[in-house]
Amino acid sequence: MYYHLILTDACNLCCSYCRAKDFEESDPPEREAEVDENIPSDLAFDLAGLYRFLGEDPTPVLTFYGGEPLLRSDLIEEIMEHAPPCRFMIQTNGLLLHRLEREIVNRFSTVLVSIDGPAALTDAHRGAGVYAAVMKNVRALRAGGYAGELIARMTADEETDIEAAVLHLDGIEENPFSAIHWQIDANFWGDWRRRDFARWAEEAYNPGISRLVRRWVGEMEGGRVPRWYPFLGCMADLLSGQESRLRCGCGYMNYTVMTDGTIVPCPCMAGMKEWYLGHVSTTVPADLPVAPVGEPCTTCDIAGFCGGRCLYSNILRPWPAEGRSVVCGTVRNLRDALVGAVPAVRRLIDDGVISTEDFAFERYNGCEIIP
Repeated sequence: MYYHLILTDACNLCCSYCRAKDFEESDPPEREAEVDENIPSDLAFDLAGLYRFLGEDPTPVLTFYGGEPLLRSDLIEEIMEHAPPCRFMIQTNGLLLHRLEREIVNRFSTVLVSIDGPAALTDAHRGAGVYAAVMKNVRALRAGGYAGELIARMTADEETDIEAAVLHLDGIEENPFSAIHWQIDANFWGDWRRRDFARWAEEAYNPGISRLVRRWVGEMEGGRVPRWYPFLGCMADLLSGQESRLRCGCGYMNYTVMTDGTIVPCPCMAGMKEWYLGHVSTTVPADLPVAPVGEPCTTCDIAGFCGGRCLYSNILRPWPAEGRSVVCGTVRNLRDALVGAVPAVRRLIDDGVISTEDFAFERYNGCEIIP
């Protein structure tokens, strides 16, 4: 199974759609959750328990997470040296990648780096000079021999021209990124009343997704299947006729270890006492309970495509029904665009221009698949 390990709650950035939201007034979610106020800010449990826990899993994959996990590069190096055999990933803002020795960083099977598109957009969200610093570090990563999957992980909001942002990252000269993923800043904070999300979704995001799907298929005609994750995973399932559960795997194939060793379904659910599922010192991975997605997702007509989008949002419902409906509309638009592209993709496969193997990807790798 897959596990996110939260090394620290600290971060060296205050991004507009993340920590900066903590300083804004927030409407209460539809459902309240009892939150544990005693979670340590940094990892504070015996790592022997973690090693025992991972050793009980025949194929563990551990993703270092935060906050910004590279603020605790010492823990990353210690764990990678002493943990039982497993694969490692990291999700980082990229500013501190230089802290890790080359032989350490080259052991990651996947590195997810937060970047939001062009420099002006990224810096507006994350801080002046962030884009340049991130690009310097990811280029150095490749120059140092990193051969794993390097994913540009975008956050999209009303400031984002999704088509332009994706095409920018895909078209960087000597592109260090091997894949792109994006998620929408939606139905996570209690900020629906302050947002212009509905207009943006209708006038900008949804049309942009439809155009991007057409561009994606156009690239396939030249023999290349761009690894744009929101399209890649969903198209793989449409081609095979396979339906999906919650695509990120949270709560059944992907779990999170908090800084005190408590296990929860998802990093976003750290501290939600109702969803404490065990502890690394006492729990066996095979005994972890499933955290099910609830209504209205389970009886939705596109449940097999979407899988529920986000367990955290499904449980708390930070946005009112009006806002949730708009978010669901973006998923339907994505599905419609991809379903409409299936005949063209099948033709290219039948003609030998591309193959079904071009759509292979590692599930539960930190890309939420459905934005």
